[in-house]
Amino acid sequence: MSPALSDARRYDIDALRAIAFGLLILYHVGMFYVPWDWHVQSAYPASWLEPVMTFFNQWRMPLIFLISGLAVRFMRRGRSASMLARQRLLRLGLPLLFGMLVVVPPQAYVEALRNQAFEGGYLAFLGRYLQLQPWPAGSFAGAELGVTWNHLWYLPYVLFYTLVVIPLAPLLDRMSRRFVQLRGTALVLLPLLPLLAAGLWVYPQFPYISHSLIDDGYAHAMFGCCFLYGYLIGRDPALWAHVASLRWWLLGLGVLSFAMRSLFAAWLDTEASGPEGLAWLFSVYLNRWTWMLVVLAWAHWRLNRPMRWLGWANESVYPWYVLHQSLTVVIGFYAGRALLGPVVEPMVVLGGTLLGCWLLTGVIRRSAWLRPLFGLKPRQNATSRLQPEAVTGS
Repeated sequence: MSPALSDARRYDIDALRAIAFGLLILYHVGMFYVPWDWHVQSAYPASWLEPVMTFFNQWRMPLIFLISGLAVRFMRRGRSASMLARQRLLRLGLPLLFGMLVVVPPQAYVEALRNQAFEGGYLAFLGRYLQLQPWPAGSFAGAELGVTWNHLWYLPYVLFYTLVVIPLAPLLDRMSRRFVQLRGTALVLLPLLPLLAAGLWVYPQFPYISHSLIDDGYAHAMFGCCFLYGYLIGRDPALWAHVASLRWWLLGLGVLSFAMRSLFAAWLDTEASGPEGLAWLFSVYLNRWTWMLVVLAWAHWRLNRPMRWLGWANESVYPWYVLHQSLTVVIGFYAGRALLGPVVEPMVVLGGTLLGCWLLTGVIRRSAWLRPLFGLKPRQNATSRLQPEAVTGS
């Protein structure tokens, strides 16, 4: 049977948070090799990665936002609205600011070198970057604004959603009592309706996810909806037990939905309107929502128990998130210049990213003044590690 669910610590959500970040790191290393547009690219593209990346890309960020909404629901217990808002502003806002000024600039620097938009050393680049003045378009991602948050875009988004949810909590709690009564086919199909509406009416107006927060209507419709679903799912024991009991059925549906989406991508005009376009969108969102349910079901079934690695992972996951992409981009750029070959180079990029995150996080966890800059509690409070924080991102 599924492990009993109560008000005790939810180990499965702790574990999912860590696993989601691990998947994120692997995904961003993959972005260096998949033949898609990214900050920097390897000279050894791996086209075989495309279907793998496509599979995970459909639901990895929606799942992270769902887990974040769930975490905010957990965090509301024992906190006033103003206390929760202050905590989120500090724990998300400070790492975002520090990341934009210290962690992210190396990414922008090597991207500017790749784009031949800058020729000097890093200190000269940093001096120009910290002027917070616009750069010529195309210098690096976000150059037009003069400063960029790159992969840290998740932090302002989840902060915004959290601040919206807090005053709406009484209404959302009433909605949650209805949401957790969904069962079987209704649990799969009814949550698709807002997602389909976003695809039908919001996506045509905002066809490009900009990660800029302001003009990112489709991203907000998609990620905000998933954040809300996480909040609505909450702790309800009956719903979680039901989801876990459907794990094999959901896994089969997930395989079928991804196959359907892949076939429709090949057979249909994905930009068409009418029945053809509706069929495509249905396959996309069915696949996306089903795989989120698959992950929740299997995690609750297998991972809702104490595990030795969870304590370390819970405190390390946020620094790893903040650090990882800068390490991947910089290591990948200079490893590419060394022409290490299609076997050694990926080992260096992945190994360097993991080793760098591990070493730097070890320093951060032991430093009283670095901890808040990477979203960690003061050291004297770090051992409490109650429910997962609402910081799970790309």
